[in-house]
Amino acid sequence: MSHETEPIVSDEEKEILQEIMNIAFGNATADLAEVIDIYVVLSVPNIEILGVGAIPNFIEKSVKVYSEIDVVEQKFWGDFNGSGLLVFPNNAGRELINVLDEGGDVDSFEAKPIDNLEKDILMEIGNILIGACVGKVAELLGTIVTYSPPQVISNDNNNEYSYFIDSFDPNQSAILMKTVFKFKDQDISGLLLLLTNQESIEWLKQALNAFMESYE
Repeated sequence: MSHETEPIVSDEEKEILQEIMNIAFGNATADLAEVIDIYVVLSVPNIEILGVGAIPNFIEKSVKVYSEIDVVEQKFWGDFNGSGLLVFPNNAGRELINVLDEGGDVDSFEAKPIDNLEKDILMEIGNILIGACVGKVAELLGTIVTYSPPQVISNDNNNEYSYFIDSFDPNQSAILMKTVFKFKDQDISGLLLLLTNQESIEWLKQALNAFMESYE
């Protein structure tokens, strides 16, 4: 028996979702540049349908060049329901501190231990990128979403990371929207993933078809 998830979205729905994600990711990079003066280059988004239980392995395979990673997770709620994940190589936060320090923006963060400052910066960037992406998708599909506060999970914290991995329900399916990002002029890159929960897939299909019909 195949473990592949059945095609729950059509090729046409997948194509329009990819186009919407292109617009959303562009919106996210513009917001990041405007808010904290950091420029990000994003690859063309890739849409995949996965069993939720396969997502942890997917993340690990996608960032296999890094033995340690930090994941910024932010959940969103509404008709469009799921999680945004921003995956960084470990120590990316320290490099971003240097970038912001050179730009004089690090003063916006209170003096804190370096580990806490790293987490603050990763959460700030995650909040902007995930919020801008999800917000634009919701806007284009005619709905609104609310967000949980972002959190940073490190795979060098076994308990924290295990809890994060165990939170994926292997009995569900998800639409995974992935892009590889790179900070312009900086040697920092990672993954941005948006996961749509199974509960909202039917709504998403209807919204995509309504979006297509509005241009016919």
